[in-house]
Amino acid sequence: MTLTLPYEQTEEPMRQWPKVVYKEECMREGMQIEDVNIPVEQKVRLLDAISETGLKNIVVGSFVSPKYTPQMACIDEILRRFRPKLGVTYTALVANRQGEERARAYAPPLTLEREPVPYLSCTLCDVFVRRNFNRSQAQEIERWSQIIGRAKERKLKAAGIAIHAAWGSNFLGRFTLAQRIEMLEGEHALWDDVGIAVTHVNLGDPMSWNAPHEVEETLAVIKKRWPAIKHFKLHFHNARGMAMASTYAAMRALEATDTVYFDGTIGGIGGCPYCGNGRATGMVATEDLMHFLQRMGIETGVDLNRVINCAWMLEEMLGRLTPGHVSKAGPCPINPEDCYDPNMPFVESFEQARHFRLGPKVYADGHRPWKEAISRPRVA
Repeated sequence: MTLTLPYEQTEEPMRQWPKVVYKEECMREGMQIEDVNIPVEQKVRLLDAISETGLKNIVVGSFVSPKYTPQMACIDEILRRFRPKLGVTYTALVANRQGEERARAYAPPLTLEREPVPYLSCTLCDVFVRRNFNRSQAQEIERWSQIIGRAKERKLKAAGIAIHAAWGSNFLGRFTLAQRIEMLEGEHALWDDVGIAVTHVNLGDPMSWNAPHEVEETLAVIKKRWPAIKHFKLHFHNARGMAMASTYAAMRALEATDTVYFDGTIGGIGGCPYCGNGRATGMVATEDLMHFLQRMGIETGVDLNRVINCAWMLEEMLGRLTPGHVSKAGPCPINPEDCYDPNMPFVESFEQARHFRLGPKVYADGHRPWKEAISRPRVA
């Protein structure tokens, strides 16, 4: 039989994607919403396993008051007990001067996180910033003069602009493109006034309002309005299932000369107790994003099998399934030797689906209704 195509197939030129920098947030963004009683030794074991995956940027936790984030009360013990991996950058969230002093005791191996440029930053939702940081939007803006002053003293040449709750708020509703650009314009103008170039932008989404068409639109406007901006930090949450689609939209909106910074977590866990969605908030699962990038032809340097092992370890710790997908179904079996056995029995459960790593033993007792053996068709 001859298959006739309705059009002539031609090879398209390889698309040039932006450079991707990924930060693993499972130990902070993920654990901050989980049971406070998870044993420290289990957390240390997980952190050590994540360190062996090839991921290069790992957040180990946050130095904050246990009154607000009790899950982080054990960060000192974790940092004393884990095994740092050479070549991995370990950071922690530091909320204030007191937290910074605590963190200094563990540097190295901890790198005291410093942005490559100073940012003027504002949360569009005044309610959220009050709930999350005990300060107002106005107080965030008041700090801008100090940030600019320090940048001038250090004679810096580049800076950044940032907004959080960029696309919307669970407390105030949707924010428009005009509102996003207006705030960014105000920040940009202040850097212009002191002759410091704006090269970075940070768009945060703690309450999961991202949507691919709005992400693409926002980035397109920023790139057209401020061509000097080449670094794009995007922090998407996934309560409404949009984070992966928004990630792809961002990749399409940016160019090969741009660098995009994504955050995510093993298993896709994560959440903020102040946004109203709890554990449903989630993030893009690291295993899903690494698989996605690899399918796009982007080299990650990450061992996907080891990331999947971490997701399974995490599920054992939590006593439940995590939201990630590739840890359940496995990566696409691209190589012929990885393709499934045509005569495998019914595969119905998550446990049986792990055959992609554990082999046929996990479905050995499955139902086989086939009348005769099924052969693979030969490919010419």
